Amino acid sequence: MEERRLQPVNLESYKPLRELVLDAIREAIINGTLKPRERLMEIQLAEELGVSRTPVREALRKLELEGFIVMVPRKGAYVADISFKDIADVFEIRAALEALAAGLAAERITDEELEEMERLVAEKAEAIANQDMEKLIKVDTMFHEAIYKASRNQRLTSIISNLREQIQRYRTTSLAYPGRMQRSLEEHRSIVEAIQSRDSQIAQQVAREHIENAENSIIEAIKKDGLPLSE
Repeated sequence: MEERRLQPVNLESYKPLRELVLDAIREAIINGTLKPRERLMEIQLAEELGVSRTPVREALRKLELEGFIVMVPRKGAYVADISFKDIADVFEIRAALEALAAGLAAERITDEELEEMERLVAEKAEAIANQDMEKLIKVDTMFHEAIYKASRNQRLTSIISNLREQIQRYRTTSLAYPGRMQRSLEEHRSIVEAIQSRDSQIAQQVAREHIENAENSIIEAIKKDGLPLSE
C-alpha cells in the first residue's frame, strides 16, 4: 500500500470543506509533497484527506485556474511544471502590481497601519537573527499583505496574492540564498520609509526593485540547488 502523504483535513474547522481541501492540496504542491509533473488521482487524494471526491474535484478545477495544476485530455490532472519563463512572466506582472500597491499605500495608509509595518520589519529582523525560517516567511507574507491592505484596493490584493501563490514553492529557497535575507530586510525598511514619507513615486520604485531582486534570487537559487525546473 502506498504511503499516505497528505494529512486528513480537520472537519471541525470553521472553514467550508471545499476550502480546506483546496488549501491542503495547494500547500502540498507548494511545499513539494506533490511534485511537478506528478499525476493527481481524485480517489487517492480523497482517501488521504478523508473526504469525498466532490470537494477534491472542485479543488482541482480551482487549482487549474490558479496555475498549480494542468488538465491533460484523457489523462487527468498533473502538478504543473514551472519554467524560467513562467517565473519571469509572474514577476514581470507582480513587480508592476506591487509597485502600484505601494504607491497607493503611500497615499492612503493610516498611522496605525504604518506602525504595524514597522513592527513587522522588527519581527523580520528578529527572525533573521534567530535563523527562524518559518517565522521569517510568515512575517514576510504579512508585510506584503499590510501594503495591499493599505492600498485600499481589494481587486488588486486578490490578483497579487494569486501571483505570489504561483511561485510560493520556491520562497524558502530564495530567502535561503546567501545574503538575500538581509537584503530583503533592508528593502522592506526602504519601502516603509517611502510610504511613511507619503512619496508615491519613490514607494513604487523601491517596491518594484524589491520584487525584481526577489526574482533574481529565486532564479539563482534554483540554478545553484538544481531544483526541478523546465527551460
